[in-house]
Amino acid sequence: MTFVQQLLVAPAALGLLVPLAVVNTPAAQATELNINGVSDYAATASGNSLDQVTSVTQFSDVVPTDWAYQALANLVETYGCVAGYPNGTFRGNRAMTRYEAAALLNACLDRITAVTDELRRLLKEFETELAILKGRVDGLEARVGELEATQFSTTTKLKGQATWVFGASRFKGSASRLRSESNEALGGTTFNHDLQLALETSFTGKDQLTTVLRGGNFDGDGNVFGSGGPSGLATLETAFQEGDRPNLVAIDKLFYSFPLGDEITITTGPIVGQEDMLAIWPSVYPSDPILDVLTVNGAPGAYNKNKGAGVGISWAAESGARASANYVAANGASSDTRSGGFATDEAGGTGTLQLGWEGEHWGVAALYSKVQNGQDLIVYASPFASDRFSDRGVTHAYALGGFWQPLESGWLPSLSLGWGINQSDTQRKGQVSTSQSWRAGLEWSDVLMAGNNAGMAVGQPVFATDLRGGDTPADGQFIWEWWYQFQVTDNISVTPALFYLSRPMGELTPNGSTFQQLGGLIKTTFVF
Repeated sequence: MTFVQQLLVAPAALGLLVPLAVVNTPAAQATELNINGVSDYAATASGNSLDQVTSVTQFSDVVPTDWAYQALANLVETYGCVAGYPNGTFRGNRAMTRYEAAALLNACLDRITAVTDELRRLLKEFETELAILKGRVDGLEARVGELEATQFSTTTKLKGQATWVFGASRFKGSASRLRSESNEALGGTTFNHDLQLALETSFTGKDQLTTVLRGGNFDGDGNVFGSGGPSGLATLETAFQEGDRPNLVAIDKLFYSFPLGDEITITTGPIVGQEDMLAIWPSVYPSDPILDVLTVNGAPGAYNKNKGAGVGISWAAESGARASANYVAANGASSDTRSGGFATDEAGGTGTLQLGWEGEHWGVAALYSKVQNGQDLIVYASPFASDRFSDRGVTHAYALGGFWQPLESGWLPSLSLGWGINQSDTQRKGQVSTSQSWRAGLEWSDVLMAGNNAGMAVGQPVFATDLRGGDTPADGQFIWEWWYQFQVTDNISVTPALFYLSRPMGELTPNGSTFQQLGGLIKTTFVF
């Protein structure tokens, strides 16, 4: 059987959808073809169709008993100008239009080296359809070129998260004046939002430029979830507002990471967080964060999330060993050495060293940070300890942390533990010389329904344990939180939560009095 006979017999017998033949034009290979109502994809090497068919046996619905089986086999195996559908079928029972036949002929022409009389007659027969097909493909290529010239970068991924928070706090205790003032100033019910957009761009396939845009309306002074109440400890992880005006979109982070070999990564940028440059984050709590103070591994001094101009290096070996070193200057964008600069006395700097080990379901890490006081870098501390961190000097912060996860979801929760101790330079008697903190977090997966999680955590923020001169303050307190994350869809979750601060003012609680803070909220998260 001649080529022309094979070309006519196989489609007629098996109903070939011609736009699924291998069409050797960029437009046809990348774009859906529409010819007189026929709409199918050309075969490509992307895995969206049956690529590079070399044997008719690759078609799951073509069998040797089909009367045109041999003709189709010759077209596939000799000329290689026929492909199939993404699921590996040929769909030979479909009828073929003249345009489809012309497309098949056009696809096979590049495979033919000798022009016979039969082929000339075939080309003459389909002369009109081939001309129309060529014109439409050329137009399609032009439109594809226009789209490629204006499209969003194909190497950039956009991730978004919108969070709504509806809730309030109430203040209790025998400290009547403090209680009434707090309820009046911070006891109202609020409805706030936080929007984050993250752009992740790769130029080599291994590096990444990260840009985070963020906006919100959590007023730091007039909103309990933004200011954290009278102590600052009830601040939510999602609470954000840029400056004094709500709903301003700001560049929250901007940094670049690239590898050196297979195990070393360099990260640097004008707006980068300490946590972005660590080799390991020794916690799996929580999947849906509530209070920010309970997300920093029980050591708000060491894991202070300082953000600004920075540079870091991290090492991650296949064995599980981890190490990192980084430096961040909160005031690194200023050239005035009296109030900023990079690596100056007023830089607002944090230098961090970390060593750790990470397994499949567990991890441990030790961390040291040298923190410049007077720059509000250690945020989550009792008011008494926080006042002392505002003095000039240096705080040496140490942390130990680790986590464990069960192999399967069930009654056993994941466990995250962390502890921190801080040694501060002191000049005068009564100043805080030593402070500590800790946290334990539990999280259960697939609670009541698959995809729903629940968790609770308890801990103490940074509280003073020793003063210069030998005094021991009564600065301790406990923070609890409980939450349940209900997964409405893959992209929407609703999380009701409660939190309790047993003594948020610590040492500054009026003598002989009690003062507590209880909060409740419903958080709705949209991920896109």
